[in-house]
Amino acid sequence: MRNPRNERVSSDIDGSSAERTCILSGEKAVRGEFIRLAISPDGLVLPDVHARAPGRGAWIGVSRADLEIAVSKNKLKGALARAYKGAPITIPEDLANRIEAALIRALTDRLGLEMKSGRLLLGSDRIAQNAREGRVEWLAHAADAREDGSRKLDQAWRVGSEAEGSGLRGITLPLDREALSVALGRDNVVHLALNDRGAADRVDSQLKRLLHFQGQVISREAPNGDGGQRDLDAGLDDENGAAPAASVTTN
Repeated sequence: MRNPRNERVSSDIDGSSAERTCILSGEKAVRGEFIRLAISPDGLVLPDVHARAPGRGAWIGVSRADLEIAVSKNKLKGALARAYKGAPITIPEDLANRIEAALIRALTDRLGLEMKSGRLLLGSDRIAQNAREGRVEWLAHAADAREDGSRKLDQAWRVGSEAEGSGLRGITLPLDREALSVALGRDNVVHLALNDRGAADRVDSQLKRLLHFQGQVISREAPNGDGGQRDLDAGLDDENGAAPAASVTTN
């Protein structure tokens, strides 16, 4: 990968808490909230969502819609040209699709790792039992989950969290049951839960980037004083209040 001259080699890959600057908006955030773009030896601009490609990279923190505008108006090409001092670069027409697919893959890979470690719970009955017993830190539903099934699990979570009467509920993922089932290698994955706070934070990190890129907003409230559950909710743009389903694809 080529190295732009606007970032230091020593801090480009290492240090997830290190601050980065979006080359399009100028906004600053920790590395984990932005998306890294790397340049292949032949000048192709590619997403590097795990920030593992060698050399320096350029960082973006804008939504897909803003990125597509920047590409159409050659603002991204101009920003990259300045970062790489005029080195020849090629921006693929499907860059936004590649980024979104990579973010989805990062999320589902994270869920898969938590499942292998025993921290991810699947199945309505198992989730409901753990939720009522106060052993659920994070709850989510597929985009096409039935409302009554999600409502029952949300209620079980509130009971186990001693949060009855609150707005505590599971988040609706931007993935349908087919995408989740394929990604996790299980049949009919509709509801998911995590029984570990650290695992919930790791999944939240990947989910937040994906939702932000899709133009959605994820908000969270701090844990209550007795170590109770978080209130994790997605503010969605569509009038029905449901996230759009997405397929797990690779490019």
